[in-house]
Amino acid sequence: MPRTVVLLAVLAAGVTLIALAAGGGLARSEKAGPPHTEPAVAIRQAAATQVGSWVYQLQGYPDGRLDEIAASPHDLAVIDLARDAGSSWFSRLEVGRVRASGKVVLAYFEIGSIEDFRPEAAAVRASPQGLVLNRWEDWPEEHFVRYWEEDWWELAVRPRLDRALAAGFDGVYLDTPLAYEEIDKSLVPGTSRTELARRMVALIARISAYAKERRPGFWVVPQNSPELRVVRGYLEAIDGIGMEELFVKATDEPCTEDWCEENLEHTRAIRQAGKLVLAVDYADRPDLVISTCRRYAQEGFAGYVASLALDSIRPPCGSV
Repeated sequence: MPRTVVLLAVLAAGVTLIALAAGGGLARSEKAGPPHTEPAVAIRQAAATQVGSWVYQLQGYPDGRLDEIAASPHDLAVIDLARDAGSSWFSRLEVGRVRASGKVVLAYFEIGSIEDFRPEAAAVRASPQGLVLNRWEDWPEEHFVRYWEEDWWELAVRPRLDRALAAGFDGVYLDTPLAYEEIDKSLVPGTSRTELARRMVALIARISAYAKERRPGFWVVPQNSPELRVVRGYLEAIDGIGMEELFVKATDEPCTEDWCEENLEHTRAIRQAGKLVLAVDYADRPDLVISTCRRYAQEGFAGYVASLALDSIRPPCGSV
């Protein structure tokens, strides 16, 4: 099952985006920034399941800014931590402007793999814990990692969490939990898929505990791998789940495989447990857009029909 599109297109094209925020990592002892001031937004005070629509954009921000995201009519936005997939981080002021428009804003980053162009990549590769594992066949510049090792937490995950907290995001949107399925087992001898799943849930639970201790109410939303719901501690750690390709395979192919139905059944169970479901399908055909939006409404999911590049804003389903 394909993952969220990475930002290689922007980097390969050599597009220069405007850097409005200072780069550089947070020191390990640095706090997560000033107190989080909540605007008077009803949806943020309600349960996560009250979200009706969302927008998902990881690249192509006009002039490197979030003005179009802020102006969109959606209830929630998922954006990258950085405007260039590198170190031009979105600032607290920029994120605050989107939040002031009434949206919940989640920061996207990966927890089971490392992309070559991310600023942490060199340090991750140099780790004596041998963090980098097999290349992801679908994404040549990306490798799965030993996500259970302490160096992965210290070099990548915790700094990203600290940055999301400091920038005032309402939560995080965590990609590549599916690493537990895709790691080449010959590189981790003696480790079962069941154990790898347990370790992924332990990481998600650690992320949740760390963030919520520093900001109660901080949202933790992993993407895909809904079957992890059966692992002890998973449902308690998350506020929702993001799901790709429940109804349409990228792009414009109705999803009829057995795994589509299996994912849907697990996702329904997560929704029935009171969690938010952010569903995204990749379709351009008007008939598929309309039918997919209808499915979201029937299932009680917050849905978004997107372009595969995730580089523009589509209208919410309610206006289709």
